[in-house]
Amino acid sequence: MRDVQLLAEQFEEDRTHLRAVAYRMLGSATDAEDAVQEAWLRLARTDTAAIDNLGGWLTTVVGRVCLDMLRSRKTRNEEPLDTDRLPDPVITSDTTPDPEHEALLADSVGTALLVVLESLSPAERLAFVLHDMFALPYEQIAPIVDRTPQTAKKLASQARRRVQGATPGPDADLPRGRRVVDAFLTAARGGDFDELLRLLDPDVVLRADAGEAMRVIRGVAAVSAQAETFQRMATLCVVHPVLVNGHAGLVNTLNGNLFSIIGFTITDDRIVGIDILSDRERLSAMDLSAILG
Repeated sequence: MRDVQLLAEQFEEDRTHLRAVAYRMLGSATDAEDAVQEAWLRLARTDTAAIDNLGGWLTTVVGRVCLDMLRSRKTRNEEPLDTDRLPDPVITSDTTPDPEHEALLADSVGTALLVVLESLSPAERLAFVLHDMFALPYEQIAPIVDRTPQTAKKLASQARRRVQGATPGPDADLPRGRRVVDAFLTAARGGDFDELLRLLDPDVVLRADAGEAMRVIRGVAAVSAQAETFQRMATLCVVHPVLVNGHAGLVNTLNGNLFSIIGFTITDDRIVGIDILSDRERLSAMDLSAILG
């Protein structure tokens, strides 16, 4: 019994790290938790005497579980590996730190990056996440994807080029980002079209996920044309400042119910990305009462 208890304690020490790996792999907090739980079940069925590095073993197992889940999605045409949906956002308080969520988002994995990761092949995504985000050597990645270390390196390199070419680097200054979001909210409420134009980057991308095919709107002219929608949302809803995947964002409630979650990607005081999740089914499964008060 003591051995089982010790194993459980060691597993709990690695849980946050494992959830971080799985979240980046799957883009879903719920699926990530399922993958971590599956790793625990596999550990419980394994002779641990042969495991030299438990943390490394668990990371490898979670990687395999996530790879199987991604391949299964693609095979069944469920939640396709493209930009048909926004990843599950991680919502944290704008004022009260949450150590567990801070660890989950230690490298500020923004929504824009997760969207690009969704477009990668399962093998590319795994190689990039495990190597570039968690410094796993290619020799350990190769067996997971049934490739040689050289091929695993090539997969990560292909993914890296797509990520670097498609995701703007967000500013790390949270107060500065919050000021930009506050200015956007003020302009939206007042219907100040000129101010919206000033705040939006010329190449801004808006993604709106209402539960069906995700709408993607590109360019300042097309995004600013949504001014009436922004105004309606800002005036009808109660707006709560939060952090969305570690960056300044907003949660909107209507009659006490979640209405939408908006994440922003901000670079050089300009909004380069707006991600709006308004899928009723997904929002109803979220409990943000501890954050919204």
